[in-house]
Amino acid sequence: MPNRISGERSAGINIGISDKDRKAVCQELNKLLADSYLLYLKTQNYHWNVEGNMFQSLHVLFEQQYQELTRAIDIIAERIRALGEFAPGSLTAFSKISSIKEESAIPTADEMIHNLVHGNEAVVTTARAIITLADDCEDEVTTDLMIERMQVHEKNAWMLRSFITHNA
Repeated sequence: MPNRISGERSAGINIGISDKDRKAVCQELNKLLADSYLLYLKTQNYHWNVEGNMFQSLHVLFEQQYQELTRAIDIIAERIRALGEFAPGSLTAFSKISSIKEESAIPTADEMIHNLVHGNEAVVTTARAIITLADDCEDEVTTDLMIERMQVHEKNAWMLRSFITHNA
C-alpha cells in the first residue's frame, strides 16, 4: 500500500531491480525532473518576453525547446512512476532539489541565451550522473532515457551558443 505522505510505495514491483536500487534511481530522476521543469519554465518565460533584433529567431527556438521539454517532463515523471515511486509535482518541491534557479527578472536576449545554455548544460550534468547509477543498478531503460536527454540538451546548448557573438 502506498504511503502518500512519504511518497514511498510498498514492495511488489518485480522488474529485476531491487527496491533499494529503484528508490536510489528515482531520487536522482526527481532531480532531473526538477531541473527539466525549471528549465521548461525559464524557456517558456523567455519565449514570451524576448525582445531585440533576434526576436523572431529566438522566439521560435525557445518555443521548440520548451515544447520538447513538455514531452520530456512527462516521460521522466512516468519513468519515476514505472519504478514505483511518486513524482514530485510542485515548484516548492522542484526548487528544493533543482540545480537550476527560477527566473525572477526579465533578462536581455543575450542573457537569456547564456542562461539557457547553462540550464541545458546543467540538465546534461544531472543526466550524466544518473547514467552511472542506473548502470550500477542494471537499469538499462533509465540509462537509455538519460542518453536521449543528454543528446537533446547538448544539441540545445549548441544551438543557443550559435547566437553568441565572441569579441576577437
